[in-house]
Amino acid sequence: QVQLVESGGGLVQAGGSLRLSCAASERTFSNYPMAWFRQAPGKEREFVAGISWRGISTSYADFVKGRFTISRDDASITVSLQMNSLEPEDSAVYYCAVKARSYVGPSKYIRDYNYWGQGTQVTVSS
Repeated sequence: QVQLVESGGGLVQAGGSLRLSCAASERTFSNYPMAWFRQAPGKEREFVAGISWRGISTSYADFVKGRFTISRDDASITVSLQMNSLEPEDSAVYYCAVKARSYVGPSKYIRDYNYWGQGTQVTVSS
């Protein structure tokens, strides 16, 4: 059974940092783009950042550019999201996702992703 397990969420003050990680159970995922989405209460799930296979390219939502950095380690099949300068508006459940197409870049669209983690809560206090 395919698993994506997120970790690293928590409570942080505005201006602080958190690092999220997502470990995948399938070695074939090293060929797939991976991404982070988030969903705040009462809002739709939205794209945060994505990374292609081997980390060749990355993509970010406008609201996180310059603050968040996505990276991957294909040896451990892990994707991470370093989040700096956090704002209360960043509070949400963050989800890891995998697009099961080899050797392509990430997508901003939920429909393009085949596997999802269970989510990890990030809360930023003001």
